[in-house]
Amino acid sequence: MKISYQRLVMQKIYPLVISRGTSGNSENLFVHVHCFGATGLGELAGTKDADGENCDTGISELNAFVAGLDDDKHPSIHDIWQRARAAGVRPRALAALDMALWDAFAKSCGQPLWRVFGLAQRAVPTSLTIGINPPEVTRERVPEILARTGAKYLKIKLGSPAGIAADQAHFLAAREAARPFNVHLRVDANGGWSCADAKMMLQWLAERDVDYVEQPLVKGAEDQLPELFKSRPLPIFVDESCWFATDIPTFAHCVDGVNLKLMKCGGPTEALRLVATARAHGLQTMIGCMSESTVAISAAASMSALFDHIDLDSHFNISNDPATGAQMIDGAVIPPDKPGHGAVLNT
Repeated sequence: MKISYQRLVMQKIYPLVISRGTSGNSENLFVHVHCFGATGLGELAGTKDADGENCDTGISELNAFVAGLDDDKHPSIHDIWQRARAAGVRPRALAALDMALWDAFAKSCGQPLWRVFGLAQRAVPTSLTIGINPPEVTRERVPEILARTGAKYLKIKLGSPAGIAADQAHFLAAREAARPFNVHLRVDANGGWSCADAKMMLQWLAERDVDYVEQPLVKGAEDQLPELFKSRPLPIFVDESCWFATDIPTFAHCVDGVNLKLMKCGGPTEALRLVATARAHGLQTMIGCMSESTVAISAAASMSALFDHIDLDSHFNISNDPATGAQMIDGAVIPPDKPGHGAVLNT
């Protein structure tokens, strides 16, 4: 296995403000892996958190891991994933390696990755996200986002540190601005509410045409989910609370669904396990993203036929997306009909 890297800065059109803070531009790591007689492409979406993953940590962890691999002529992607995880390769770097391996394997088969997974080339329409903003900013940005993308669903970020009144003002501004586009509304609080506030907001949002609410409580407060769940007027999904398939049994009895992300779970290998585990517990499924370009979005889109809800939209907020691949067709992000995940770097 041979590995090489490119570092590129993704310029956001709009900084994304959520309950935990603001995400501006990000430096992402593009990983080229030669294996199975082909070269696959993966992506690590960097974070500026003090203890988070970035290009430097990704290169360091992946180089150390690959250097310790045996020269296996018939490597197993699942075995490599388990060994990398056991070796301490963190999720974003592991996701980049894993999607590159799947891309190379599918290319060696001469098949699109979605077909290698035994799936159809289809997806439900994706949500497009509007971050937390003052109402006047929200009214300006929502029409631009919906007109530019042709989205059919709008995800409204709530959980403002300014409190419930600010959340309601932002939501009403987004709802009003979106009305001419006839889109469905979803809400993601990113863990920004207390249980009491979540109860009140779920009822308030249920009266205002919202489909579901994502991550109402902060990660670590899962013991409060049963109380919120028993009288919920809207479906509840968890995101930050769900990283790996082993997380699901701990809260499966008190949520309606889970949102997985390749950057959280470490790539398609674990994503397949997550979906299977969620389905075994009777839960709905969603796939999201984290400041990713069309490369990681295309890898995620290759699995999109597995999901009830989709949030593959981060590349629509990048002004200098360096790749081509999955395309928006009638509101849905559709994987290409070409070998691998179909994404190609243009730089």
